[in-house]
Amino acid sequence: MILSEFVKQRRAATKLTQRELAEKAGVGLRFIRDMEQGKETLRLDKVNQVLRMFGHQVGPVPMSRNILANEES
Repeated sequence: MILSEFVKQRRAATKLTQRELAEKAGVGLRFIRDMEQGKETLRLDKVNQVLRMFGHQVGPVPMSRNILANEES
């Protein structure tokens, strides 16, 4: 699952606003907005602060062979 979708879904499931999630996670509102909009460059430590709210953390995930083939082209 894409990170932005994961955060949006979990936030909605817990009935938190973006502002409330930012406050609880100890990050800025702008960071939550950037994260949910799929910004490609985010600080990993802050991503983990947000994910920790949902019992998760960033980790290595196998890539699709299609993605790898496209990068080699």
